[in-house]
Amino acid sequence: MSEVSTIGLDLAKHVFQAHGADASGKVVFRKRLRREKVLEFFAGKPACLVAMEACSSAHHWARELARLGHIVRLIPPAYVKPFVKRQKNDAADAEAICEAAQRPTMRFVAVKSETAQANAVVFRARDLLVRQRTQAINALRGHLGEYGLVVAKGPGHVIKLVEHVEDPDSNVPDAARLVLRTLVEALFLRERIDLLDREIARRARENNEVRRLMSIPGVGPITATALAALAPPADAFRKGRDFAAWVGLTPSQHSTGGKQKLGTTSKMGERTLRRLLIIGASSVVRKALRQGTAAGSWLGRMLARKPKMLVIVALANKMARIAWAVQAKARSTELQPRRRDAPTEGGVGGVGAVGRRVWRTADERGHRQASFPHCASSAWL
Repeated sequence: MSEVSTIGLDLAKHVFQAHGADASGKVVFRKRLRREKVLEFFAGKPACLVAMEACSSAHHWARELARLGHIVRLIPPAYVKPFVKRQKNDAADAEAICEAAQRPTMRFVAVKSETAQANAVVFRARDLLVRQRTQAINALRGHLGEYGLVVAKGPGHVIKLVEHVEDPDSNVPDAARLVLRTLVEALFLRERIDLLDREIARRARENNEVRRLMSIPGVGPITATALAALAPPADAFRKGRDFAAWVGLTPSQHSTGGKQKLGTTSKMGERTLRRLLIIGASSVVRKALRQGTAAGSWLGRMLARKPKMLVIVALANKMARIAWAVQAKARSTELQPRRRDAPTEGGVGGVGAVGRRVWRTADERGHRQASFPHCASSAWL
């Protein structure tokens, strides 16, 4: 019997499925495992490549199997699906995972540590509470609208909704008032959200990487914490554009026959980060429209000839690239860029400076210069 070199493991709550193959891809074993027997089974196997789909419990099992000496690879489920043959079942899924892991061009997901996952919990919890509060506000507004009571949108006008519910002279029937008071109680999540905001701010002050990310215009503690917790390591991407593409802020391609056709943004990857970057970019654009921009700035030129929403997405793309550069080079972007007519790494005068700005960081002033391609900070405005 040949020695197993790759094992595909289909994860579940209680019943797991393992598929082993040798270096040539020949099937060595197919085995069904109960949850309590998984670690015992892999402890008895020689060190090999273990592949799993990247799901909620995948990082936990990846850490446990790595402690046993195995090489663990996590694969996005979308990349496993093309290898499933006809019917879908646990055995077919495990075989597809094993087959996908043996592809030389397969892309893998970095395994997260317990600390990295813990940093993501506070952000996920806050996001959930904000969504629940928004749902309660919308439900209360919709129900009151059925009785002709309409108020302006936004959390700032919630107090008017509550006044309509508590007003005995309003058009709300007593039978509905009791139920609507239940929704009013669900509105008071502000204290819990503020508590998580303070926790995020505290962690941001203690984390050097988050503080560097907050030096980017439009990136606050929440977005910086999300970037540090949810984004893969910077060395997983060759350049900033690859990270922007992973976030889903680059055009989708529909090219064929040698003709390049670009569509709307792909909206692939981590949608939470994409949403936060777009929200941050919209705040920068609003400020630029209200206070104006510097003469000849990139943002000013874009706003003069492009629609507002297009500029926001383009700025979010630029912010994603700068965030990658900040993480990859461990430098902030707080200080002013050098003049375009000053000598640069690429040449002398404006020739080498086109498309590249050289930044001095706070801890390297007068020592070294950090080069960030296509970066801009306060120069946007």
